[in-house]
Amino acid sequence: MTTTMSTIDLPTATIEYASHGPADSPHPPVVFVHGVLVDHRLWQPTAELLADAGYRSIVPTLPLGAHHLPWGPTADRSPRGAARLLHEFIDALDLSGATLVANDTGGAITQFALDDDPDIVRAVVFTNCDAFDLFPPQPFRLLFALLRQRPLLKPLAGSMRWRALRHSPLGVGLLMNQPDPKLTRSVFEPVQTDARIRDDLIAFLKAIDPAELAEVTARMSRVRLPVTMAWGADDRCFTPEHGRRFAAVFPDARFVEVPNARTFVSLDQPQAVADAVVATSARV
Repeated sequence: MTTTMSTIDLPTATIEYASHGPADSPHPPVVFVHGVLVDHRLWQPTAELLADAGYRSIVPTLPLGAHHLPWGPTADRSPRGAARLLHEFIDALDLSGATLVANDTGGAITQFALDDDPDIVRAVVFTNCDAFDLFPPQPFRLLFALLRQRPLLKPLAGSMRWRALRHSPLGVGLLMNQPDPKLTRSVFEPVQTDARIRDDLIAFLKAIDPAELAEVTARMSRVRLPVTMAWGADDRCFTPEHGRRFAAVFPDARFVEVPNARTFVSLDQPQAVADAVVATSARV
């Protein structure tokens, strides 16, 4: 199946996005939401499986540190601002009938979007992600605190050129089973090379407030959409217990534990995520 890259101008930012699968698919479209310091490629294995099954997937690269088009200082560079940008993207491409799939910080952004509009889409799949006041979990709470410091961000990002550090617990070592060195290196390149991208990331990280997300997660009880948690069983950051507690907030949620997967379930076990998307879409 063909993958195409496009750029779209939205009221609060210009972003890139990838499209997978047939434009004339009879199935509901799928929109994916990633987290900090990753891009659309987090979802590529899952999107390709869905494309083979006839589903169209739309994968924006949000301005969370691995992006190439600056968000800019006039934007609301907060989790709620990112949620507004996601809403703009869904509106602009007429994707209100989509199944939304979120991971990591993208799970928090999705909750903020649902808090603003509980009917933004038709169904939601959460993979391992922030919820309640776990925003972010350790050791990333410490790492984010360091990355918020402007004098530290560039040298810390630069240190990720070293594979051993990049794949350590302070890099992506806790997040996936078998990191792809080319992928993990390339997602850090924008923040290493562009001061405007570093500025976007600092602004976003400074706006993270665990207490605010705890309030928003509690309000997910008013979201009546079909929800599935496709949760990596081996995740030490977002444990299965955390996922089950999160699932219990929603009126219509199912919890699926995915063996041999960590935070980035879509890279470790893409078929499990694709299966969850298909099953959740069918519940609408």
